[in-house]
Amino acid sequence: MIGIDTNVLVRFLIKDDPGQHRAATAFFRSLSISQPGWIGIATILETAWVMKSVRKLDRAIIAKMLSSLLTVDALVVEQAETLGEALRHYQGTKADFADCLIAASARAAGCSKTVTFDQIAARDAGMEMLT
Repeated sequence: MIGIDTNVLVRFLIKDDPGQHRAATAFFRSLSISQPGWIGIATILETAWVMKSVRKLDRAIIAKMLSSLLTVDALVVEQAETLGEALRHYQGTKADFADCLIAASARAAGCSKTVTFDQIAARDAGMEMLT
């Protein structure tokens, strides 16, 4: 397996630097089931942040881009099921992606609930307000 950093993933998904996009595309095309790329959950989280905060993309587009990574045979995505759940929540709500991922990760770990002071996270990401 070959680990993939956020900047490589972002350059692959967004064509804002033609040279780096070409290099990233060639790299992704070189991956295979026997020599897959590995994308960690931190890389996904950073990528979502870049897409929203820097690139100003709509959450539906971000969710679609990141969800598409889960279907590529030549990629291994850390905590893929948990990520899929977080992306479904993110796409259908106003919660931040990080909050959706925190709540989904806690559920996957067997937590009975995740407490927060964030009203949107409580309402949309499945957390519970701590009072």
